[in-house]
Amino acid sequence: YELKKLEPFAEDGSFQELWQESKSFMKMQLAKHIRSKIGFNLNPDSMFDVQIKRMHEYKRQLLNVLHTITIYNRIKKNPQGDFVPRTKIFAGKAAPGYFVSKSIIKLINSVAEKVNNDPEVNKYLNAFFLPNYSVSLAEKIIPATELSEQISTAGYEASGTGNMKFMLNGALTIGTMDGANVEMHEEVGSENIFIFGLSAEEVIEMKNSGYNPSKFYESDAELREVLDMINNDYFNPDEKSIFQHLFNDLVTYGDNYLLLADYRSYVDTQDKVDELYRNRFEWTKKSILNTARSGKFSSDRTISQYAEQIWKIKPISIELD
Repeated sequence: YELKKLEPFAEDGSFQELWQESKSFMKMQLAKHIRSKIGFNLNPDSMFDVQIKRMHEYKRQLLNVLHTITIYNRIKKNPQGDFVPRTKIFAGKAAPGYFVSKSIIKLINSVAEKVNNDPEVNKYLNAFFLPNYSVSLAEKIIPATELSEQISTAGYEASGTGNMKFMLNGALTIGTMDGANVEMHEEVGSENIFIFGLSAEEVIEMKNSGYNPSKFYESDAELREVLDMINNDYFNPDEKSIFQHLFNDLVTYGDNYLLLADYRSYVDTQDKVDELYRNRFEWTKKSILNTARSGKFSSDRTISQYAEQIWKIKPISIELD
């Protein structure tokens, strides 16, 4: 693959500088677009942490929200702490009658309102749900992304392509061993991707052995605090119990997509993301390697392989008048 030719430049200081300038430019372009179209103010000096995809419980946007609240709580408890500034960007559409997904969008917006308007917190953390998600918006978001969230419950994702687009554009991925993440992990190497959580086999085993999410709720103080805030109207004091069903789905009614089982692994892995982001040389090196090793996911390669192995056809030359 031609992109492999980038690999020797991954540790080149002058090339890294150009790479960082390009990413910074795309971040500023996105911030400018969002400010003009929606009125949100994105901090281009923060880490752009992005989850854009169809809203569905198995894709676990709610797990990302739990992490957002976790960061919020850590900052509130230690406002003078040294936190890596982060901008959480969500976008996606829910099916018209999908009540739970609509509720998760509502929760994202409620958490974002609290976070973005707290002067103790908003210098380190911001969150935004971008409305009217479209290909045109994705074309602006993906090149500006630094961390790509691919966090579906292992065993549920057939194989999306969004994660590949982020990889091609130099984003680092945090994800489970699910869908195309598995192949991306093979291509980029375990040291250049953030993998967390249960495997597909472990998900099945945990469900078959009688998964009890309340055990995770009771044993993890940080998780319990986050869930209690959702349940006790912290983010929506004017709309009593509006998110109580989300709490019940997770703690009482089985947590079908194992958010609580994966929460601690996810949060601890996000801490490793912060640690790496502080090291600009290593982060940029891994960003370059993600792009350099994404050639396998080219449509040209895919079609060529299909032609050879499935369709059993060979290309021919034609002359065009």
